[in-house]
Amino acid sequence: MAESSEYVPPQVWTWNKPSGGQFANINRPIAGPTHDKELPVGRHPLQLYSLGTPNGVKVTVMLEELLALGHSGAEYDAWLIRIGNGDQFGSGFVAANPNSKIPTLVDRSGPKPIRVFESAAILMYLAEKFGAFLPTEPAARAECLSWLFWQMGSAPYLGGGFGHFYAYAPTKIEYAIDRFAMEVKRQLDVLDRRLAESQYIAGSDYTIADMAILPWYGGLVKGWNYGAAEFLSVHEYKHVLRWADALLERPAVRRGRMVNRVSGKPESQLHERHDASDFDTKTQDKLAPAT
Repeated sequence: MAESSEYVPPQVWTWNKPSGGQFANINRPIAGPTHDKELPVGRHPLQLYSLGTPNGVKVTVMLEELLALGHSGAEYDAWLIRIGNGDQFGSGFVAANPNSKIPTLVDRSGPKPIRVFESAAILMYLAEKFGAFLPTEPAARAECLSWLFWQMGSAPYLGGGFGHFYAYAPTKIEYAIDRFAMEVKRQLDVLDRRLAESQYIAGSDYTIADMAILPWYGGLVKGWNYGAAEFLSVHEYKHVLRWADALLERPAVRRGRMVNRVSGKPESQLHERHDASDFDTKTQDKLAPAT
């Protein structure tokens, strides 16, 4: 298209104009805090600072699954970080995560707080801390971690690539959309072939690999991500759909998807979670003023 053929990159790139698109107000080429703001701390051992995006949902699902298994030490406070407002650039958040991305976990159960950032690192940390959802047998562990890091390596093509150019970029660029649509469909085919031979992603057991992949690719085939279900013909990936539907029936997955969520039906949004009872008493439909 004309936009791509007419652009000639300068010898040295400089940031001299807004990037455009939905997230232009928070995009910048430098790190570090923009303002002073300490992070709140609740009463539970684990403090989560997040938002109900696919990466955030991974961790809240994991925490709810641990609690469902009876691990009381997994009780957590989930604080809402509104990335559109730049909350992730507050000094306290940057101290917990120098990359200024959600989710970020601080474990205060020991004598010294431990920060953990990057969603896969958080899933592994929790799995090893509680001895759950990560196999210990070497071959099974390797399979689980391979799929976990497959997701971490693949999702930038889905979110930052396809999702950005299809849904968020200020200009529709045919080359970019075609390039990333092709890759996303290839990734869906990888998953579909795997799930044709396996109940769960890493084998016969439900693991952190499933928790990592579900919010991204399960959300895509269910039509929740980028409004692109028809465009990508997601109905073709029958095994991915079977797997996603089965996981979405899990009560802990349902709860985890509600935490730090700020879109959708009011009854599905629990902006902050500080107690198990919050699911019954503090969703947005119960807090919103009567109309």
